[in-house]
Amino acid sequence: MASGTALIYDDEMTSCKLLWDDPECDIEVPERLLSSYEQLKHYHLVERCIHVPVREGTEEEIMLVHSSEYLEVVKSTQTMNEEELRRVSENYDAVYFHPNTYRCAKLAVGATLQLVDSVISGKVHNGMALVRPPGHHSQRNAANGFCVFNNVAIAAQYAKRRYGLQRILIVDWDVHHGQGIQYVFEEDPSVLYYSWHRYEHQQFWPLLRESDYDAVGQGKGKGFNLNVPWNKVGMGNSDYLAAFFHVLLPVAFEFVPELILVSSGYDSGIGDPEGQMNATPECFAHLTHFLMQLANGRVCAVLEGGYHLKSLSESVCMTVKTLLRDPLPQISGEMAPCLSAVESIQNVRAAHKPYWKCLMYEEATPLHNLSTKSQQMMEAELIQTSTHPTAKQAVGTTNSDEAIKTDRFLESHMKKILFPVPPVKTAAAIVSKADAHLLPISVQVEMEMNAQELKTLVSAFDAELVKEEKALLSLQNVLAVLDKILKKKVCNGIAESSVASVSTTFALKHCFDFGLQRVLCIVVGDMDLELDLDDGKILLMNICQKQQTEKTNSKYHISLNWKEDAGRNNFFCAVLGFILPVAYSYQPDLMIIVIGPNRSLGVNAISLLTCLLQGLAESRILVVIQDTEIKLVQSVAKALSGVSTPDFGAYAPASQENVFEIKQLKDQLQQEWKMLRCSVKDWISGS
Repeated sequence: MASGTALIYDDEMTSCKLLWDDPECDIEVPERLLSSYEQLKHYHLVERCIHVPVREGTEEEIMLVHSSEYLEVVKSTQTMNEEELRRVSENYDAVYFHPNTYRCAKLAVGATLQLVDSVISGKVHNGMALVRPPGHHSQRNAANGFCVFNNVAIAAQYAKRRYGLQRILIVDWDVHHGQGIQYVFEEDPSVLYYSWHRYEHQQFWPLLRESDYDAVGQGKGKGFNLNVPWNKVGMGNSDYLAAFFHVLLPVAFEFVPELILVSSGYDSGIGDPEGQMNATPECFAHLTHFLMQLANGRVCAVLEGGYHLKSLSESVCMTVKTLLRDPLPQISGEMAPCLSAVESIQNVRAAHKPYWKCLMYEEATPLHNLSTKSQQMMEAELIQTSTHPTAKQAVGTTNSDEAIKTDRFLESHMKKILFPVPPVKTAAAIVSKADAHLLPISVQVEMEMNAQELKTLVSAFDAELVKEEKALLSLQNVLAVLDKILKKKVCNGIAESSVASVSTTFALKHCFDFGLQRVLCIVVGDMDLELDLDDGKILLMNICQKQQTEKTNSKYHISLNWKEDAGRNNFFCAVLGFILPVAYSYQPDLMIIVIGPNRSLGVNAISLLTCLLQGLAESRILVVIQDTEIKLVQSVAKALSGVSTPDFGAYAPASQENVFEIKQLKDQLQQEWKMLRCSVKDWISGS
């Protein structure tokens, strides 16, 4: 089984640099790589990764995307003097050449392909390539936007040709549209390309009409090009997460990729002079976590942009920490996407409705009178919008004072959100110790607690329970794991309990005695919990198959009636479109998932739920299982420990009945839980 995270870096890729004054290109500097690598060393992440040597990409590999004529032009720059280099550079948009550019660009291609080889061959589970020059703007016959060879596009073609892959997902979270990748694959249904980018109604570089939401692909590739255009600056964590929940993830799970390539540009992060967005570094950890639930975790992240060195380096570290399966920090900021983000999300969903089953019941239509259009027109009268990536000068927010302010913020912010990783990822307390060998080897099996300590704790909760041996044993299992989670000796755990309702009520009380403020409790199956839900300390979500006689949903008590599709997993719609948005809006300190009798979900759906929720609460999850079923215990343990991605089963679209259930709940609750909004109607009614 593949394990480990590859890190590919060679400081020779810092040997090309700008030799003359050029305000278009002066932010693409060698320090981008150096600062990222130094920060990885600072966090001791380099030593935890598997080193994979860099090689040059061959001419044959480069010509999987680029023409031989263009290759010869780039090759010829090796022997040019400065004046000749300037003349060649002027033939392209926002590009500079250096005598070492060709060598660096070949190393960037080769490093990317080395990562793909390592992941697909199973030498590693995932990895990141720190490369420059970047690649996603370069085209068949042209360098463009600092990019020389299109590293990620070449990697996708290479993976298809060498390994016969039939479905590759490319996620481009750089702040600029990767039009070079779009051009290569816009007629190719084997590659799903997703890009969000600063667009501002075609007024931001690269100033292309085909960067808008309605560029869905061409010919057989229709539906396989997903553009999310940001029409204003200042997009933050909640906007990025909403785009994942309501656009990318539903389509990606339906697509079922065999490999994920990430064009990892961090100019979409806070403080960057290009993007002027507000996403903090931990946001990229959460995005990475979601992608790791696809393609059996085969994720290859390849550096693209990122021009604020502190923001870039911290975001790179957050990505690598997540690839290493460290628990994620809590995401910061209010969880409420802005109106402009929701407008873009609605437009993308409407444009792709004809192509994806997950969107077939989408009711919203494309919007044309966007909230940002009038504002953008007023600003256009005051300033001349730049025609190249450095539109930063026009808006005047990238002076050194702003950069220093961002540095200081990030220094403080990272200290607040980072925490020591518990020594053990997953603990288990199961009734049959004979079954312990069936769990993943990394799972720590808990032994019995001190009897007197247990009785003291239980008697404070309910003196009668101390007399019931069966109940006491169940409480012991739950408490043995929960106590270690609360004391951060383990990240998460699984416990079998014959009286799950009693154990869960006891566990919740123990959490609050320990000082927690918010616990998300998800009950799967028929189970009544007598809980006080008025103060918001508990958000109780019950997932059951039969309609409850007195169903009254409130902010902190939600009932989701769900009917499974026999043999297939139709729960994706509920998790992505409802449960995750509500959970991220709530931001719990800990999560308890209770699997009770007559459960309405199969093993695959429960595993999906468990995996996707691990981005929250620093991955602190306790799963309590009442009816012992070794297949379920194994799958949940695998999901919690992260040794491999569990089988989520064959994708099935939700039935119209289930979609209507979700819609009803969203209509009732989107004012309380704002991450549910994915249309302007939702945004207005929820405001």
